[in-house]
Amino acid sequence: MKGCKGIRNPAFVASSPDSPRRLCPLPCSVEVSVLSTNPLREGSQPQEPQEPQKSPEPPLSSVTPPGSQERSGPESLSEYEEGPCGWGNFQPQCLQCCNTPQGFLFHYCLLALTQGMVVNGLVNISISTIEKRYELKSSLTGLISSSYDIAFCLLSLFVSFIGERGHKPRWLAFASFMIGLGALVYSLPKFFSGKYQFGSLFEDTCLTAKNKTTCTASSSSLFYYLYVFILGQLLLGTGGTPLYTLGTAFIDDSVPTHKSSLYIGIGYSMSILGPAVGYVLGGQLLTVYIDADLGQSIDITEDDPRWLGAWWIGFLMSWLFAWSLIIPFSCFPKHLPGTAEIQDGKTSQIHQSNSLQHTDGNFGQSFKDFPAALKNLMRNTVFMCLVLSTCSEALVTTGFATFLPKFIENQFGLSSSSAATLAGTVLIPGAALGQILGGILVSKFKMPCKNIMKFALLMSITALTLTFVFVYANCENEPFAGVSESYNGTGKLGNLIAPCNANCNCLRSYYYPICGGNGIQYFSPCYAGCTNSVSKRHPKVYYNCSCIERKTEVTPTPSSFSFEAQAGKCSSQCKNLPVFLGIFFAAIVFTFMAGTPITVSILRCVDQKQRSLALGIQCVLLRLLGTIPGPIIFGITIDSTCILWDVNECGIKGACWIYNNIKMAYMLVAISVTCKIITIFFNGLAVFLYKPPPLGTDVPYQNQNSVVTTVSLECDLSKAGNDG
Repeated sequence: MKGCKGIRNPAFVASSPDSPRRLCPLPCSVEVSVLSTNPLREGSQPQEPQEPQKSPEPPLSSVTPPGSQERSGPESLSEYEEGPCGWGNFQPQCLQCCNTPQGFLFHYCLLALTQGMVVNGLVNISISTIEKRYELKSSLTGLISSSYDIAFCLLSLFVSFIGERGHKPRWLAFASFMIGLGALVYSLPKFFSGKYQFGSLFEDTCLTAKNKTTCTASSSSLFYYLYVFILGQLLLGTGGTPLYTLGTAFIDDSVPTHKSSLYIGIGYSMSILGPAVGYVLGGQLLTVYIDADLGQSIDITEDDPRWLGAWWIGFLMSWLFAWSLIIPFSCFPKHLPGTAEIQDGKTSQIHQSNSLQHTDGNFGQSFKDFPAALKNLMRNTVFMCLVLSTCSEALVTTGFATFLPKFIENQFGLSSSSAATLAGTVLIPGAALGQILGGILVSKFKMPCKNIMKFALLMSITALTLTFVFVYANCENEPFAGVSESYNGTGKLGNLIAPCNANCNCLRSYYYPICGGNGIQYFSPCYAGCTNSVSKRHPKVYYNCSCIERKTEVTPTPSSFSFEAQAGKCSSQCKNLPVFLGIFFAAIVFTFMAGTPITVSILRCVDQKQRSLALGIQCVLLRLLGTIPGPIIFGITIDSTCILWDVNECGIKGACWIYNNIKMAYMLVAISVTCKIITIFFNGLAVFLYKPPPLGTDVPYQNQNSVVTTVSLECDLSKAGNDG
């Protein structure tokens, strides 16, 4: 008599040679536990029955083969649709060399690089140019920047839930299309807004005959291009959603457990290098005139404040590059060859808790399961602790990514471009190196889930100790006329106007610092009372400045080496910059060394079929609690240290020109330490709460929902007899 056939239940499937075999006994209504005490392994022979009362065990051929749960039955037949690389019946042999985890990772890295280059590189570096060209306020350009996160938050949960059982590589092809389309739409205002009219040159010196400007409110039709930029960012956000949820889950599917962290770390490091490429490319393109495509000659140079660069070229390049990745992603199969075998070799490390609802094999097939899936993940305390730790870390990292150049510029008296270059030199390589090192160490030592979380905790503690470098880096403000120094004994502190410049009609909204020969910094040549300048020298020099004490009148000539002031800030006496950059680089490395391990821990502690949704929840909370409020909190904190504001002709306060350096340093330390402590608290809580599956129960991924399931089988004896 043959054993029972046609019965499919997750509790009765052996998915690896070392896992217990589940046998189907003949007697009816027999309670069978998943954890068999008499496993029958491959290669073993079924024993003959010793007593006639006992039912004989089925032959080896009737035992469900490894992994057959996922490859048998109508609803699970496509669970691991491994196949060749190609489109339908067109499967060129030359493409099969790419049908590997390494081939997929290569294209994933290219897409992550492109996405990071556009969203965090080209968009950021072009913001100031777009403000000037389309006459937009900073608050409106801030709305443009936030549009990406808005789209990501709205779509992340739904895309990650629906795409989990879908064709993930095709979702990434869709992501490539949307990222390319978003970049194309973002560049369109250039082609519909007409030629740029740069107007007349602004005179920065003291002219007593200059008419005083009046408060006027003007509106421009260029304002409506704001909605085109927002649409472009929404499309970019739509494209970024599958990349960091479904793409990460697909990589984790396709490689063994101990290699997953290495692959994910490499992929994430490319998304960090993307902004660096965007800044370098965008910076070079801004040296090209904005209307270079019209082929007309102009008589202004980059040093002219009216100059606007070709911000749009980088977006067109990104559009073409992103769309070139659609074809490679569309040719990948639903699962790479060997995925089923890799999954058979994995064991579940899901967090064990009585509050978690165990799901069956069909869970997640319908969108009706979405609320239950969401609730199940939110009740996973370890998962939520890990997500909250990443949120606090994201808050501080995005804050520094935004304001570190401003900190360096003010503390060490550097120009904006030099400060941005140094900040990028520290942040980008440090973050990329940290992601890769974290992935390599976790992969090399083959850490289980709990040890991975302990490793991330250790890295966060190390980064916390290095954060106090800001206390060491604080520097006193340099002498500034009208702020910390008087105008040769005249005027009042806190007031830029003094008798020496009262008749110059200077604009407080035009900040162009110069350094006097007396070592004192002035707000602009006009506020220094300078009436003459020589622009052919670099830096530009000024003469006959009424607010700078001098002995004789100077006749300006291009060959003259004697001057009273020169463009730019005075050299800072603070010599701590090299030490600060070195220690802060180490802090960034250790901070991001915890990034990849935390992501891997999230993938391990949740149900295998809910990993994409888990990453979607992480991305939503990461933005709602981290990347969106981070720059806002940092901005408010830094503004609280301002000692000189920009006030325009209408009396409206604008940007801050001068900060209290000491106060700024201590405020940044306070924010950083607070966020680091929150990160460490939730990391430590996750380590404390995590409960791995009991020892000796190496349950494969496919069976992780059936560990504690007991089922009752009803065998049809008459059918079994007929089959026999």
